[in-house]
Amino acid sequence: MTVATGEYGVVLESGAVRFERLLPGPIERVWAFLVEGDKRATWFCGGETEPRLGGHVALFFKHSQITDEPPPESARKMNDEGAMMGATVTAWEPPRRFAFNWVGMGEPDSDVEFVLSEEGGRVRLVLTHRRLATKARMAMVSSGWHLHLGLLEDKLLGTKPRGFWSVHAGLEAEYAQMQKGA
Repeated sequence: MTVATGEYGVVLESGAVRFERLLPGPIERVWAFLVEGDKRATWFCGGETEPRLGGHVALFFKHSQITDEPPPESARKMNDEGAMMGATVTAWEPPRRFAFNWVGMGEPDSDVEFVLSEEGGRVRLVLTHRRLATKARMAMVSSGWHLHLGLLEDKLLGTKPRGFWSVHAGLEAEYAQMQKGA
């Protein structure tokens, strides 16, 4: 798989990664794919978002909803049955900024922020994920966001979704290599 350099996340500081994508608008449409569970389930994870500061975000991961590729054995249960995680809304500024504190995944909690801005008829999405406790966690989360944001772009463009499981392990290894010495 060939990946454009601009698609890779950028390490901001220890335990933080930022991604930027220029997506088809309008901004309200992109916002809906971030906060509405049924739309978010088509590229990342489903679950309802309580639309207010301090609100609950249900994060239901079931990868069979976003890809028809067979998963590795280690991901089969989440792929087939799903896994529920949760978060608390830390910023709610429709349709420009949505952030949450993500709890679970067997790790310390972390912070995710989406910022949207209009650029002509397109929308710049900046995603920042902070407080990732280890380099292994950074690599896993970075490769995950990389893939999920690609699926979001495909969904918004109305194109066939790109591969997920077929490229996941290789992409995670690339991000791990980028972490060496950092």
